[in-house]
Amino acid sequence: MGVLDNRVAVITGGVSGIGRITAQQFLQQGAKVVIADINEERGAQAAKDLSGYSNDVAFVPVDVTSEQSQEALFAQTLELFGQIDVAVAAAGVSSANYVSGEVSEMATDPAEMMLHNRDLADWQKVLDINLTGVMLTDRYAVREMLKRGSGSIINIASIAGQRPLPGASDYCVSKAGVIMLTKVLAEEMSQLGVRVNAIGPGFIETPMTASIRQSPEWMDTVMTMTPMQRFGRPEEIANTVMFLASDASSYFNGQTLFPNGGMFVG
Repeated sequence: MGVLDNRVAVITGGVSGIGRITAQQFLQQGAKVVIADINEERGAQAAKDLSGYSNDVAFVPVDVTSEQSQEALFAQTLELFGQIDVAVAAAGVSSANYVSGEVSEMATDPAEMMLHNRDLADWQKVLDINLTGVMLTDRYAVREMLKRGSGSIINIASIAGQRPLPGASDYCVSKAGVIMLTKVLAEEMSQLGVRVNAIGPGFIETPMTASIRQSPEWMDTVMTMTPMQRFGRPEEIANTVMFLASDASSYFNGQTLFPNGGMFVG
């Protein structure tokens, strides 16, 4: 018996990183899972790979910034599995140039990363994906969960939503927005049976941080900020998602948990 038996989960950003490991753990714990991502080729392959854990997995393409695409994602999930019990909003980018699954190049000139030198289009793209995309996932999940009077939503924020990182203004602001979005939606849902929580990871070993881990200078910076002196593992974050998705967290609502190696303890 798994802790998520007979539950259906939608995971955006489920093709790689935290989303992918979360999907794997959900399947191992008895859930039916729809992974969603903008890259259809990689998504189909991910679903094929994950079917080794359970056949109750499907891929649905989604552009999280599009209302029509998000609506179609949840409609297709209902067609496939008949209900929605858990939604994990894990789709996100570290910068406007980030491509899921690829190693992004680090800026060679730190001044290029400063807020006053950033293109407005880059700022808008990051907020569209990281904040508006999460809001749309939450909204469509809530609409279905309210019909059943129950559900758990988990938003993937970041330690950057609490700790300012110079040169990452768009990312920090977007993740701070996710934390407040979580609080507001949790308040709205508090008496309606739907729980809404978030997770604010520190630096985790995923494709998104690959460029950092390949740079001695950036590694020194990260280790200076991280008291535990290591990157987190994706499964450590997935374990936290599992907790918030399960009945073990039934009295949690509007909370952001910070598995971050001690970077933020306030």
